[in-house]
Amino acid sequence: MNSPVSAYRAIQPTTNPWGPPAVPAVPRHLPRSGEVAVWLLHLPSAAEAAAERDGVLDAEEVRRVARFRDPLHRERYVTAHVGLRVLLGGYLDADPAEIEFTRELCGMPDCDKPHGRPALRGHQGLHFSLSHAEDAALIAVADTTVGADIESRNTQRGGFDLTRKLHPDEQAAIAALPAELREEAFLSCWVRKEAYLKGIGTGLPGGLASNHVGLAEGLAPDGSYVPEGWSLIDVDAPEGYQAAVAVRAGSDGRPAAGGASGRPEQPIVSLDHLLLG
Repeated sequence: MNSPVSAYRAIQPTTNPWGPPAVPAVPRHLPRSGEVAVWLLHLPSAAEAAAERDGVLDAEEVRRVARFRDPLHRERYVTAHVGLRVLLGGYLDADPAEIEFTRELCGMPDCDKPHGRPALRGHQGLHFSLSHAEDAALIAVADTTVGADIESRNTQRGGFDLTRKLHPDEQAAIAALPAELREEAFLSCWVRKEAYLKGIGTGLPGGLASNHVGLAEGLAPDGSYVPEGWSLIDVDAPEGYQAAVAVRAGSDGRPAAGGASGRPEQPIVSLDHLLLG
């Protein structure tokens, strides 16, 4: 089993999402108020190292691994979850195998069952969100509630136009764009939507049409709004991917002072590359 120190040394930063690492590094500190640490993991290049460390997974993760019939899907799940444990172990100065997960209460109205956001047992001041798609995994870490999503632009949606499932104002904003920008605009909205719904602890059942999150910066019309008390940030994803994080304002969940029109100020987002090899 790997020690916490070896886990730290597996983490290196980069200025390019898939580029070569710069200098060896560890998580510099737990994210402070107004900060979000975003980490990208290239799953194929980390798969072998993750397989060697799959003993760090807990019983529930092992049960989920056993349900995968497709070896590639199984490999991606193991790699992403080993990567998550290594990263959180680095932040907490803990053995990745000793990280304990729990579930918060569901965010749906009138539901008090513990199937909401995943959380760290015994570490209420550190929040995280994991998302993976094809060859990429994205992990966001903050001192307040956070949701993350990454999607491949190659994802097949069965020929269905999912734009019609979005909020009416989002549909109108996409329709107003030139035809060549609409697919990108849709995907930018989709990742913001999934990140937000993960943040509030509902997932997609929380309502694609009932929650407005808007389009990525540069595509959204003037005056576009986001849910009160939240920041939606577009992440510089690798080529072929779109990503976003949703961050609840302040560790107490209240909007930070000083934001325009009562909105929270945008968090400072760092982007680094997580390596397991």
